Amino acid sequence: MVVTEMLVARWHGLHPVELVMSHASNAMQIDNKKRCRCALAAQLLAVLLLAAAGSAVAREKHLIDPTPPGSLNPEPLPPLQNPDAPSTLAKELFARKSTPFPGPPRSIGGYFDGCLAGGVPLPITGPTWQVMRPSRNRNWGNPQLVRFIERFAENAKKIGWNGLLVGDMSQPRGGPMLSNHKSHQVGLDVDIWFTPMPDHVQSRAEREFGSATDVVAPDMLDVDLEVWTHMHTELIRTAAQDPAVTRVLVNAAIKKALCREAGTHRTWLFKVRPWYGHAEHFHIQIACPAGSAECKAQPPSLPSDGCDHELDFWFKDSTLHPPTPPKPKPALTLAGLPPECKQIVKAP
Repeated sequence: MVVTEMLVARWHGLHPVELVMSHASNAMQIDNKKRCRCALAAQLLAVLLLAAAGSAVAREKHLIDPTPPGSLNPEPLPPLQNPDAPSTLAKELFARKSTPFPGPPRSIGGYFDGCLAGGVPLPITGPTWQVMRPSRNRNWGNPQLVRFIERFAENAKKIGWNGLLVGDMSQPRGGPMLSNHKSHQVGLDVDIWFTPMPDHVQSRAEREFGSATDVVAPDMLDVDLEVWTHMHTELIRTAAQDPAVTRVLVNAAIKKALCREAGTHRTWLFKVRPWYGHAEHFHIQIACPAGSAECKAQPPSLPSDGCDHELDFWFKDSTLHPPTPPKPKPALTLAGLPPECKQIVKAP
């Protein structure tokens, strides 16, 4: 009964101490024997609460990039007061462009400081995929990325994965985003949920508000064995084995599981790298396409599976529970992007 009340109290924002005090007040009205029992129960409850709070904090810390809900009626962004000011953030400009820049497809600049011309949308619903959070309008990419997703979705179906739930790709003209990503700027990145596609075409509400599956254990030291299956390993292996893919980013706990389950053929692990967050989805980057001379390629992956001591850093207490969050880098203005990006974002 007390535990149930505590859960309800936490849900409604009541501090655990307030609930304990409430029970203590009621206990004042009973005899000494019952009061002692009540005090003992309160002490036990406090211990349980501390353990639960610690677990919640751990889960919160590894979900650096959780999947927020979308909207059925997204409000348009208000006009900028001075969009031509050199200090105007690039993300504010690109977020206000709801259509692509016309012309041949070009990925311009780097994955973390670039833009996209000639972007195309991935259809919201395909035979082996469904786009999530369509209100964000982030299902755009270089045509090579769209073709990769279609190909990957087919190959995933062949190994028994029911279909892909596709998260963020890029904005219509690429560039920095208002939330969630530093990369995804040149139309060559895509997030794939760890939740398989359901057997029906989802409604708009399901796509906007459905929850992604967190596959990492609360202590962040391994995957959650109640959720994780070997099919997740096969899905990531299938992505990494595609020749177009250069990197797959996953939570370190997932990388640990992949190292354990990979078997003898491990070269695909060269592309799979641990990174903060990425407990609900994995992040795929594909190579700069032919025809995008302005695209800055990432350094090639090291010829190592990245297991053993290379993973040790990610499981240090100072990494899992940093004493202070790192200071964020200043947001980009147009001066920090290739010159072509100014023309792309300023065009009607």
